[in-house]
Parts: sequence; C-alpha cells; structure tokens
Amino acid sequence: MSPTDTLRFATRAATAYPLRTALMTLAMSIGVAAVVVLTALGDGARRYVVGEFAALGAQLLIVLPGRTETGGVNPGSFVTSTPRELTNADAAALLRLPLVQRVAPITVGNTEVAAAGRLREVMVVGTSTDFLELRGMRMAHGSFLPREDFERASALAVLGDAIRAELFGHEPAVGRMIRVGDTRLRVIGTLAPGGQGLGMTTDELVLVPVATAQAMFNTNGLFRILVETTRRDALPAAQRQLEELLRARRDGELDVTVITQDAVLGTFDRILGALTLGVAGIAAISLAVAGILVMNVMLVAVTQRTAEIGLLKALGASTASIRAAFLTEAALLSVAGALTGFALGHLGAWGVRLTWPVLPAWPPDWAVIAALGTALGTGIAFGVLPARRAAALDPVQALARR
Repeated sequence: MSPTDTLRFATRAATAYPLRTALMTLAMSIGVAAVVVLTALGDGARRYVVGEFAALGAQLLIVLPGRTETGGVNPGSFVTSTPRELTNADAAALLRLPLVQRVAPITVGNTEVAAAGRLREVMVVGTSTDFLELRGMRMAHGSFLPREDFERASALAVLGDAIRAELFGHEPAVGRMIRVGDTRLRVIGTLAPGGQGLGMTTDELVLVPVATAQAMFNTNGLFRILVETTRRDALPAAQRQLEELLRARRDGELDVTVITQDAVLGTFDRILGALTLGVAGIAAISLAVAGILVMNVMLVAVTQRTAEIGLLKALGASTASIRAAFLTEAALLSVAGALTGFALGHLGAWGVRLTWPVLPAWPPDWAVIAALGTALGTGIAFGVLPARRAAALDPVQALARR
C-alpha cells in the first residue's frame, strides 16, 4: 500500500463510524482544552501578580517590621519578644540616606467616612506626598498630600474616584469637609480613576497624612515603609545602608526586614510557575484517559474488521502496511481531537478574559505545544497495540471468520 492508499484507508475507516469517531475526538479534545484553559489561568495569574508588583517601580525597597528568617531551636527560641514598631522617625531617617530618592511611610485601617448625608466604610491609608509617585497614581482634581513633616497631623484628605462619586456625585469634592471616623478632614484632591496595585484599587481609598491616620487609629507604628532608590543598580547598596541605619537606631539589633521588589517578584514567579505546571500535569491525565479510550475502540475495530484485514493481506498487503494503516487512523483521530481541543481551549481562555478583564489569561506557547504533542503522541502510543494485533492476523483465519 502506498502512503496515499494508507491515508485513504485510515480516513474511510474513521468516517465509517461517525458516532465512534466523534466520541473519541471529544475525549481527546477535552484533555487538550483542559490543559490550555488551566495553563492560561495559571500563567495569567502569574503575569497579573508580577505586573502588579512591577507597577510599583523597578527601584523599590520595602521595609517591614519584624525579622523574617529561619533557624534551628536555641535557648532564645523559648523567649518571646515583640519586635519594635517602625516609626515616622525611622522613615524620616531613611529619607536622609544618599541613595534614597523617595520614602513613603504607610499605615492602614478601616473606618467610616461620611459627607453630604452619605455614609460608607472605607480603607484609610496614611502616607506622605511621595506615595503618589511611588504608586504611579494620577490626580484628577486638586492636589495630593503636601510635603511636610511626617509627625504633622494635618486635617487633609485625598479621595479615590469611587469614594468621591458615592459621597458627592457630580458635585465638586475639592474643598468640601468629610468625617473620617471621628475626625473632620478637608478634601484637597481626588485621584484619577482606574488606579490598581497589589490587588487594591485606589478608587476605594481615602488617603490622609500618616500622622493623621495614626491618631485616627490610635497607633504609633507603621504598616510598611516604601523606599525608592536613586537608580536600579543602587538597590543592593541602598539595602545595606537601610539595614545599617535601622540597626544603629535599634541598639545594634536589626529587627526589621528589608526586601527588594525583585525578591518578591522572583518568589511569586516561582510559586505561580510551579502552580501552572501542576495544573497542566493534572489536566494532562485526561489525555492519558483519552488515549486508553482510543486503544479500546481501536481494539474493537480490529475485531469488527477482521475479514477486511484478511482480504487486504490476501491481496498482498504487507504486515507493515496493515500496521501503518491502523496507526494512521489513530493519529488522525488524535489530530482531530487535538485541534478541536485547541479551539475549545482558546474559546475558554477568551471567556476567562471576558469575565475577568484584569487577568491576562493567554495560554503559554509551551503549554499549547505540549498539549498538542502529548495528544498526538498518546493517540499513536495507545494505537500501537491494536495495530500490531491487526498486522498479526493470519489471512486465512481472518477470512474464515467472515
């Protein structure tokens, strides 16, 4: 049999039983579609998280209260101590370092905001004027928090766009008075809509001076300190300067953690990358199930077409030709299932992007290639046994069963 005859024989055999062919194609396509959709979700989540951190800038250091480290059990492990809080004085000291360009102390809390007879609960962020540049936000009206001493509790506020719309509607908000918790503040500006980062939308925030927020929530400590260096290649040196300064301010004990944006990005990238590989492996199990189905159906086909196989061998078809014909049929079914699954997978990923526009759920190229290759390889691999059984039939006995 020539290659053309083999392909024609396999095509006619596949189309002779449309329901059987459709079920095998569906089984294979479900596996491929599952791999495509799940890897699109996993990789989309990875890119979303990386993008959120990247929005903070490439020269960022984050100072957290408390020391994050691992170690064995020692006598000190049985003595509990509360690490000292980060303070506004710490933030002001960091601003004086030569490699530091901007510093934004942060304290956060939830409370109620009221204005014009309207009331709702909001997240309040106490910070400084550098927070606007560090987070890459834009002003819609008015001005941002003024540059002043971190200890000054000015009665000022900047509203996110959603908060402004809920409290004042289409009326101007700048210059109006609002009540945040038990504190009366004057609105000096409103943010442009659409600002997002780290899973938090700035549209839902009320921003106030850091000392104002500390008085509002009765605390002296800071949640975080964001530090921007003068240039990206200065990050390691700036980190060392920060740690030395904070150690000196804490009597030689470094009870804070300084992390770089690259470290955070690398951690999330590795975790979500492994998660993507994991869900892809789980979805690929369905391809093995589909391959077993192909094998079972092909074995039934060998039994049904025993006489046809005997006739072909009686007419001179070689064992290799019979084997190639059945392997070609299995390959055609796998290709049809893989392409159908590829289309269904992209349709599912499109549905995910439509439902969650912020999630860049595009299947990675490696996942698509692996899914298509695995589907084809599985179909052919599980088609070997039926093909060998068909090729091993004795022509006389095969014709006798007719």
